[in-house]
Amino acid sequence: MEQGSGPDGDAPSAPHDDGRRTGRTAGRRPRPSLHELVERGEISDADLTERARETVLRILTAAPKSRAELAQSLARKGYPEHVVLPVLDRFEEVGLVDDAQYAEMIVRTRHAERGLSRRAISTELRRRGIDPDVGSAALEQVDDDSEADAALALARTRLARTRGLDRDVRVRRAVGALARKGYSPSLAFEIVQRELDAEGEPLD
Repeated sequence: MEQGSGPDGDAPSAPHDDGRRTGRTAGRRPRPSLHELVERGEISDADLTERARETVLRILTAAPKSRAELAQSLARKGYPEHVVLPVLDRFEEVGLVDDAQYAEMIVRTRHAERGLSRRAISTELRRRGIDPDVGSAALEQVDDDSEADAALALARTRLARTRGLDRDVRVRRAVGALARKGYSPSLAFEIVQRELDAEGEPLD
């Protein structure tokens, strides 16, 4: 890199001379943003492509992402679509971006570690830009029995924390906790009813 160039190879900004001799280095104009460089045609597609690759690698090093999430990140940073698409295509070709694998990981961790319902996980997958068919395939990991087991475990935990409180309070808190995890009201009440029955405290 030539002396005085920026860390990404950009031409250095000219120093601002306000005519005063203060003994300090004069301030510099802020380096133009990527948006500005693209709009003014001051950066080549080759440089943009290389920068986009480096950006994607930094993002993926921190955490896995879907293709849609990466595309959004690059667009926000000012990368044009004609650069973004082939860069992400290449990452998919080499397996560094894999929405199917990513969706399976999301389903597995959200259900096993957080006890989320399929409905809640499906909402998250859509928010992350996962194709509906890919998301549906990943959600097949969670069947009715495993979802009911997760809901039951959550209900037991919540009811144990409220033992000794008024019944209505216990019901409200347990059902609310299940609802926040994406479980339907009917399933939540059914499970809470069963657990309270087992304690000898039937639900009206």
